[in-house]
Amino acid sequence: MSFKSIFYFLVLSIILVSCKSTQPAPEMPAEEIEPRDTLAVHKPKVPSQVKEKVAGITPWDPKTPKNIEEFRAAWVATVANINWPSKPGLSTSEQQREALELLDFLEEHNFNAVVFQVRPQADALYKSELEPWSYYLTGQQGKAPEPYYDPLKFWINAAHKRGLELHVWLNPYRAHHTAGKEISEKSVIKTDPDLVVELENGMWWMDPAQKGTQDRSSAVVMDLVKRYDLDGVHFDDYFYPYDSYNNGDDFPDDRSWRAYQAAGGELSRGDWRRESVNTFIKRVYNEIKAEKPHVKFGLSPFGIWRPGYPESVTGYDQYEKLYADARLWLNEGWIDYYTPQLYWQINSPGQSFPELLGWWKSENTKQRHLWPGMNVGLGGDEKNIDETINQIMITRGMLPESKGAVHWSIGPLVKHKELSKAIKEGPYFKKSLVPPSPWLDNKPPKIPKVTTRAENDRLVISWEHEQADDVFRWVVYFQYEEGNWDYKILSSDARTQNLQRIVGDQERKLEKIGITAVDRSGNQSEFKEILIK
Repeated sequence: MSFKSIFYFLVLSIILVSCKSTQPAPEMPAEEIEPRDTLAVHKPKVPSQVKEKVAGITPWDPKTPKNIEEFRAAWVATVANINWPSKPGLSTSEQQREALELLDFLEEHNFNAVVFQVRPQADALYKSELEPWSYYLTGQQGKAPEPYYDPLKFWINAAHKRGLELHVWLNPYRAHHTAGKEISEKSVIKTDPDLVVELENGMWWMDPAQKGTQDRSSAVVMDLVKRYDLDGVHFDDYFYPYDSYNNGDDFPDDRSWRAYQAAGGELSRGDWRRESVNTFIKRVYNEIKAEKPHVKFGLSPFGIWRPGYPESVTGYDQYEKLYADARLWLNEGWIDYYTPQLYWQINSPGQSFPELLGWWKSENTKQRHLWPGMNVGLGGDEKNIDETINQIMITRGMLPESKGAVHWSIGPLVKHKELSKAIKEGPYFKKSLVPPSPWLDNKPPKIPKVTTRAENDRLVISWEHEQADDVFRWVVYFQYEEGNWDYKILSSDARTQNLQRIVGDQERKLEKIGITAVDRSGNQSEFKEILIK
């Protein structure tokens, strides 16, 4: 698809999203998103894109320093050992080796965040006094790694060392997955049987309407926020379970529903369920902000709110089936970033990627980050490479104020080397900063104090900062004669950077530099240009 075609497609999709309709639309089957490679995604023919036109495109204007933000993340799923660890019961050294390979991959391919699943089924891939160690880690629920280590602390330290944010991903309601083998005595199913119900497919679910469920899941979130150096907390699309999990039957919450009615409740059953989830989402957001305002709260709902929104969209109705009023959470700003799972292709009839993205954009009334979830699991051939790159470029064009995407999942990126290579050599060919969140903090750090000295053929740049402990990244900007601005993003412990004083056959001299400090919320200090004599 040429860039001209993409432009006209964007114009058309923006026009379409302005026309909302409540007309019912045909429904497609419920889609299980985890493992998300089971998605029944449409695969229409996509015109081939000439990749030479993509190569060299940067996420910033090289004539103007500082505009270098784009969120680039990948999910790492631990449920059913989808991404990590490769199987239960690996030794500590094997687990750590696999983790570092994934984090090295993200760093080398210019990602800046990882969404790491730490609570797949009311369990923990970290040291917890509230829930048992995960089966997916050691092969036995409640058993700690041997030799002992805290996997989450290991992941956080290794991610930060590589310039990656780490967002913990939790499933707030799932009590037991079918891949979790036997139900141990430490499972919530045994310790708090009044909170859970069994589904027809063998899974167990905590009842979202019960206060005990909400209190437990909230306590787990806040325990993580208080004890770990997190950058974000992340929920995905599992609220009330997909009806396919229960053979199409209604969620078995008769006991809590009757208790609600006996207490004088007047809402319909559907509204009562949605209100329970709404109350929980708002509560979690407020509790995180009261404890650590810089920790972002992200949600990744199913990609369609309701069929008919926008008008041509068909598919699963999460509002009616998952009791997730995802539009409300975005409208109210109960999140810091929103990642609707837009796992369909650009020209997929009924579920077009840009059309759905445009609709979610129109609902983003609080101007939070809108970073769509993209499906990279379709393969590594030229057609799917084109599709992924086009989706990234469309997202940039539609959401220029806060660019970003989250890729499902890291597995296909590692497996399909041509795909990851094309992404790195195309849209991700330069590193980027995570966009700032001005509603959390809009006070930039002070300007670093910079000194320079010539040392043979290099310029040695050094800097100091009176609040260095509050700096999360440094950016070194530089410009050579007759060239554009370029930059290097450095870790918080860096204090020097060497640059060649003369480059190229034409011996272009280094003319200008500038150093900015970046805080935990993504704010950059003022840019001060320094001329090099």
